[in-house]
Amino acid sequence: MAETEGKRVLIIEDEKNLARFLDLELQHEGYETHICYDGRSGLEVALNEEWDVILLDLMLPELNGLEVCRRIRPVKDTPIIIMTARDSVMDRVSGLDQGADDYIVKPFAIEELLARLRALFRRLSHEEEQRNAQQPTVEYRDLVIEKANRIVKRGDEIINLTKREYELLLFLMENVNMVLSRDVLLDKVWGYKSEVETNVVDVYIRYLRNKIDRPDQESYIQTVRGTGYVMRT
Repeated sequence: MAETEGKRVLIIEDEKNLARFLDLELQHEGYETHICYDGRSGLEVALNEEWDVILLDLMLPELNGLEVCRRIRPVKDTPIIIMTARDSVMDRVSGLDQGADDYIVKPFAIEELLARLRALFRRLSHEEEQRNAQQPTVEYRDLVIEKANRIVKRGDEIINLTKREYELLLFLMENVNMVLSRDVLLDKVWGYKSEVETNVVDVYIRYLRNKIDRPDQESYIQTVRGTGYVMRT
């Protein structure tokens, strides 16, 4: 319980019985919790307070879960786990495209959710340790990543990236001239136990290109057809 002690969890769920059940179980595990029963109030609480993770239902009154996620992401990197009864590939991709970190399908066992939370916090802790242990900056052409404060610059311009975009770009820049398959990128950036489809990698590469590329220059990230992606010197 020590690794969860004091972690703050925001539950945004309109099914009151489920929300209360999650609230009690998480508190028993040492988490601090708060419940919002609609998307609009959930968004307000998510943005105005600091949370270690957000459990977010998709089908919410006032504002649906995808829109809540979309509005949180430009402002905060708080991990988001989507909870929903909708299990199609497109539903999963839509949630992850809007910035969710994981996806769990209802009905689920509380043990699975608790395990995912522990895995999420272990991964975040490991990533933080790695960032602190590695060199403070990474450079490629005129791109510079300042790892200590997670800032990405192109020349003097600061480029605003989401948490997932940042991690993807960092991994590519730390492995210049190495062709990285979609499976490898999925493993290193999303985690090997993630249920994310490999085409999500293509989506995030497109997001990155839209933010870092210059219209009159070759893309920083090259596609290796049938294999994956590479940043070449």
